[in-house]
Amino acid sequence: MLDLYVAGIQLTGTEIKSIRESKARITESFCEFNDAGELFIINMYIEEYAFGHHFNHNPKSERRLLLNKRELRSLKKDVEAKGNAIVPLKLFLNERGFAKLEIALGKGKKTHDKRDVIKDRDNKIDLARVKKSFNA
Repeated sequence: MLDLYVAGIQLTGTEIKSIRESKARITESFCEFNDAGELFIINMYIEEYAFGHHFNHNPKSERRLLLNKRELRSLKKDVEAKGNAIVPLKLFLNERGFAKLEIALGKGKKTHDKRDVIKDRDNKIDLARVKKSFNA
């Protein structure tokens, strides 16, 4: 991870109520800029609020992230560089009760790095298998 940022999230009333009940997930979500230069989180799942009825929100809708203009410009410049992406790390409530998202600028792995990780994982599995056969 190259840089860490804490961004606010533009939410509706039922969305923040669901987040306060810990019914939100950021797995498989990612961040992208739109044509206007605004940053959005995509694929973030916020469960529908139980008492929302017809006022409920769409659980998988795109949500705008709130950052300073300077931070947005810096992020956009860095994302346009080859191999960089904005990754959401943690969703939390700050001391005032506002939902915040910790995001990071990350650099993708090269092919040889991926191969090394796969090789190490396979070696650990083989070692565990051998240890298990001796202990049994």
